[in-house]
Formats: sequence, structure tokens, C-alpha cells
Amino acid sequence: MPELDVVTGAFGYTGKYITRKLLGMGRSVRTLTSHQARDSEFGARLEIASLDFEDTGKLIENLRGATTLYNTYWVRFPHGATTFEKAVANTRKLLDAAAEAGVRKIVHVSITNPSVDSPLPYFRGKGELEKTIAACGMPYAIIRPTVIFGLEDILINNIAWLLRKFPVFAVPGKGGYRLQPVFVEDVAEMAVAAAQQAQNRTFDAAGPEVYTFEEMVRLIARHVQSRARIVHLKPSLALFLAGALSHVVRDVILTREELDGLMAGLLVSTGPPTGETCFSRWLEKNAASLGTSYSSELARHYR
Repeated sequence: MPELDVVTGAFGYTGKYITRKLLGMGRSVRTLTSHQARDSEFGARLEIASLDFEDTGKLIENLRGATTLYNTYWVRFPHGATTFEKAVANTRKLLDAAAEAGVRKIVHVSITNPSVDSPLPYFRGKGELEKTIAACGMPYAIIRPTVIFGLEDILINNIAWLLRKFPVFAVPGKGGYRLQPVFVEDVAEMAVAAAQQAQNRTFDAAGPEVYTFEEMVRLIARHVQSRARIVHLKPSLALFLAGALSHVVRDVILTREELDGLMAGLLVSTGPPTGETCFSRWLEKNAASLGTSYSSELARHYR
């Protein structure tokens, strides 16, 4: 029998690509998910189990027999009873259950530049979890992606959607803050490779190209043949407009924390690139489908 791997969120974004990679290698995969009835490309090849943080016994049972746990669980922003603090607590329950179940290795998806001292709860929570994983006693690999792009991506897809849909696109501030996109398939490849390595590792997943935010917006606009006028607004005004539009699309387009992290340069690696796929080349091939519809975070995870 092939060895069993467990992936949290195989019906999501990064988790789906990790699952696809593992199944392609002939491995058995079980996903822990709160969307058990969701259709997927995997069919009967994927075993589905519940991700219930309040049922410790069931969590341990669903992890038992796994060689590696690939953890992609996290939240983009607080929503209802879901907070960053709750996401940290839930992940710690998952890690404790993995240890009790005898999981041999943890591969955890984090974020670039996490810090327990960060004023931003997203990056602070990621930093706290990295410390927990390093002290848990299980072999581990921690992958720190910058900003992940792919056809199911939300940020870059919705930038393209806004450029297609509206006559004006607002860049918060001067737009000179940088980001370093990394391809989702490259991240999945790094995750699976890291699981095969004996030593503990913490490393960035970062693509070979770095853009300012305005450069990226203009590049996307050119490839989707947008005629939108790109203007600069004060960050507070840009957030206000994003909030107003969020009510229209019944989603959260941009949060203050996301903008603060972006403007602080936290989505750029301090090390050499680890991903191979250039965003510019990927964009050339996929521009026709990028941004043709809006991608909703709330619809994907909460509805």
C-alpha cells in the first residue's frame, strides 16, 4: 500500500496543488476539510475526512497512519467567530493531534517575514505558529510563500477583474512598495520535496521576479487589454472605496492589515528566489482567462 499523506484543505488553493502533486506520485492522500460535500477533480482517489478542531479524538483518528501532514489551514481575515487568535489555537490543536497520532513529519505553509513581535495579527500569528512547530519535537519543514499566483488566486485575479470592469483603478499611496509573486505549482513542488528531506527546514518560497505594486498593476492591465485609468489615492481613501465595493460584491476586497503588510514590503523575500516560474510569462499565457469573473474569499470559505 502507498504511504498516506494528509493535506488540510485539498479543495482550497495551495492544498489542491499539493494534493494533485502527491496523487500524481502515486501516494494515498486524505484531506481534512470543513467542506466535505464540495466537488473536486480528485473523485474517489482522495479520501475525505472532517476538520473539526473541537473533536480531539476524531482529529487524532483522522491523522492516524499519516506519514506527512501538509498544513495549509489559515484565515485571510477575521470573520464572525473566526479570528487570527482562533486560527492559531486551532492549528495548535491540529499539531497536538498529529503528534498523538504518530505523524512523522509536518510541512507547514507560513508567510514571508513572520514575527511574534509584528503589529499585524496575520504575521504575528504565523510567527507564533512557527515557534510552536519548531518546539513540537516532530520533524518539520516550514515554507514561507510571498504572494502566490495561479488561476484560482484571489488577489491577482481580482486586480485583473477590477481592471476589466471599471474605468478607474486606484493604487493606494505611491505604489512603490514591492511584491515577489511565486507560482502555486512551484510552492506545491517545494512542499512535497521538503517532506522527503531528513533535516528540519524553514525557507522562503519566492519567485524570480520582483515588482512594485504599480508595475504589477500596469503589467496586468496591458495583458488584459484594460483601458482603466490608473490613479494614486491616499491609502485611507483607497481602503474606503474598497470597503464600499466590498458591499456590492458581498466580499472583503482588501483589509487595512493586508495593505499595511504590502506597503511594509513583507511580501518580498530577503533571500534568493526559490521558485522558477516567471509571473510575466505565466501572465502572457493566461491573460485571456484572468479576471473574467470575481473570486470571492467569503464564498470560497464561509458560504
